[in-house]
Amino acid sequence: KKDDAPKTKKVKEMENVDEELNQTKPIWTRNPDTIQQDEYNAFYKSLTNDWEDPLAVKHFSVEGQLEFRSILFTPRRAPFDMFEGKKKRNNIKLYVRRVFIMDDCEELIPEWLNFVKGIVDSEDLPLNLSREVLQQNKILKVIRKNLVKKCIDMFVEIAEDKDNFAKFYEAFSKNIKLGIHEDAQNRAKLAEFLRYHSTKSTDEPTSLKDYVTRMPEKQKFIYYITGESRQAVESSPFLEVLKRKNYEVLFLVDPIDEYAVQQLKDYEGKELKSVTKEGLELEDDDEEKKKFEEQKKELEPLCATVKEVLGDKVEKVVVTDMISESPCVILTGQFGWSANMERIMRSQALRDSGGMSSYMASKRTLGLQPTHPIIRELKAKVAADKNDKTVRDLVNLMYEASLLASGFSLDDPSLFSSRIYRMIKLGLSLDDDAAPAESDAPALEEVTESNMEEID
Repeated sequence: KKDDAPKTKKVKEMENVDEELNQTKPIWTRNPDTIQQDEYNAFYKSLTNDWEDPLAVKHFSVEGQLEFRSILFTPRRAPFDMFEGKKKRNNIKLYVRRVFIMDDCEELIPEWLNFVKGIVDSEDLPLNLSREVLQQNKILKVIRKNLVKKCIDMFVEIAEDKDNFAKFYEAFSKNIKLGIHEDAQNRAKLAEFLRYHSTKSTDEPTSLKDYVTRMPEKQKFIYYITGESRQAVESSPFLEVLKRKNYEVLFLVDPIDEYAVQQLKDYEGKELKSVTKEGLELEDDDEEKKKFEEQKKELEPLCATVKEVLGDKVEKVVVTDMISESPCVILTGQFGWSANMERIMRSQALRDSGGMSSYMASKRTLGLQPTHPIIRELKAKVAADKNDKTVRDLVNLMYEASLLASGFSLDDPSLFSSRIYRMIKLGLSLDDDAAPAESDAPALEEVTESNMEEID
């Protein structure tokens, strides 16, 4: 009966089961609501090798015509080589469908945002990317536009916390100003982040928005002054009349401010005006204007004599109402360089000593303050004898002093110092040709052989 049982055969079957070893999803593919700040901090540190937590993070995804995910970080400190010419242009790593492609794609983000770190993961870019393809890829241009927009949103979030924004501005204010210079599309948004000290805000910097809210009704323009340091601009003669009229003046003392302000021509419809350039219109009433016109007419002979003495050093000599306590000031042309810009350009290591710099160098105008005692006395001296040697000396000294007060450097400092020494001699009632006194120190004995023997 055992033989009637069906015979069975053992068959071995091979089954392949894939076990996923790396079960962690990339952090940028996860929902931002499920991610803790600690996870972002850990990812930032592994991405950048930074030892500090980021100042801010922006995690977002874009869907529609194209699809990509991104995490952007703002560091707490500026890297020491941020504007180094040979370093990587940016710190954004490019992925395509979770596959790493490159970490120095110049087309991904503009240079002024080179401090922002993070990753971009695109679903639409081809995997076999070359630099030539990248440069002409329209998808990349859309990604770039979105990244810039999200970076600005991130900065707006930082600005909501005063202490965090103070740290951010101290580290990256130059980048914001570079953005104003280069990025015409986002210039108005970036202007919101600018902070400057001013004549009314000496303790902490003010924004342009706060400046506009403090403007008197009569004031039409936003006034600013550029200079080497805050100390130099605070005591500038250009502020005298504006302070008296209760107009606030912003202090722009960072060299990059000169470049940024050339592009940022206005804010909320209010034009930005430099107080060191000629053609500055202050809202005077009719009586003041009439009085000023009379003073101009009265000082015409003095202006002509001063121009004759100074020759090519100045383009013209005018009567000005822009100062109230100083006798004179040097104004620059409306469209040329300011005194500060001229100083910056002279400091360039590879500057062009001729060519463009000679065309852009400011045309200097000497402005005389009609009611100042020095000017009134000088007018009387010129009326008595315009060829008087003292008049020539005083005019030259006055011009050189106003150059220094207006932020320029002297072409011949030794000549200026010799004039000052001559004035010191006059003050001490010394003759001009008085010789330096002989030294009263005893003459050194001549060392002879016998002297040497005595010492031995």
